[in-house]
Parts: sequence; C-alpha cells; structure tokens
Amino acid sequence: MARRHPQLHIHAAYSDRFVDLVAEGFDCSIRVGYLPDSNLMARRVGPFYGKLVASPDYIVAHGAPETPEELLAHEALMQGTEARQFMDGDRIVRVQPQGRFKADNGTALIPAALAGLGIARLPDCLVDEHIASGALVSVMKRYPPPTAGVYVVRPPSQFPTRKVQSSRNC
Repeated sequence: MARRHPQLHIHAAYSDRFVDLVAEGFDCSIRVGYLPDSNLMARRVGPFYGKLVASPDYIVAHGAPETPEELLAHEALMQGTEARQFMDGDRIVRVQPQGRFKADNGTALIPAALAGLGIARLPDCLVDEHIASGALVSVMKRYPPPTAGVYVVRPPSQFPTRKVQSSRNC
C-alpha cells in the first residue's frame, strides 16, 4: 500500500489490545475473532480457524476433556475472561472456563501450553507446527470452535476516509 500511495502517511500499531478507534484516532483496525455488537462499520475479509491444544504431559497428568462441560475442570490458558464457544452439530455451546495463566496475546500462550500449564484455544497458524512436531496435541475435536473471522473495522460514517478506501485496492 505504501508503494502504491507514496503520499500516504501510514502509522501501523501492532497490538492485541482492543483499541478505541474513535478516541485514539485510528482510521481502521483489523480485528480477529467474534465481533461484539457495536456502532463500528465492519467488513469480513476472511475466516480464522483455531483449536484447543495442550501438551502431551498435561494430558497424561490431567486427562483430555471430551466435552465443553468437562473443559471446566481443566486449567484454561486465556487471553481474557471471554466465554469459549464450541459447535455441537449446528448448535453453539458456550462455557466459561477458569485459569490462572492469562496473557495479552496468543503468541505468549504457546510457551505456557508447551510447558503443560493448561489448555489453550489458539489459531491454527500458531499451533500447526507444534502439533506436527508432537509438542502439542489437539483436544476436544468433536466440539470444534466455530470459525471466527478477520474483519476490517472503522468508525461509523457513510463514507470511509480516502486512506481506508485506498486499502481496498491493495
């Protein structure tokens, strides 16, 4: 985008923090997951897949949950206090796991999962390599998380800023 628009000033901020677009002066943001209701304008640009993973040592010590209800008896490695969603056929099941290890991004949860501290819900792009090596295993495959999305969100207005309009063509 910077090559195609040499007059455009770009300030990219990389954080898993949920920014207030209006108050902090952002033109747009990329959000991953399940969007809460808000007055922001959102456009889904793709799917985002994830799974529950744990280390083989954790599974040996604590067993592997088979259902969302069984997950509640396990240590959850979490990015916040959000409920976890799982698919049971066409129905979404929500549970509120608890855990003593929380981090502000998924990358920080990987070492915790590898160390056997609990079960994490992480995106495929972060765990596929660890699953292939056997360092992590996928659990609760019968109840996968629903596919999340990747969204471009922007403050509400009838017309997006020219910067945001330009990004559609890149």
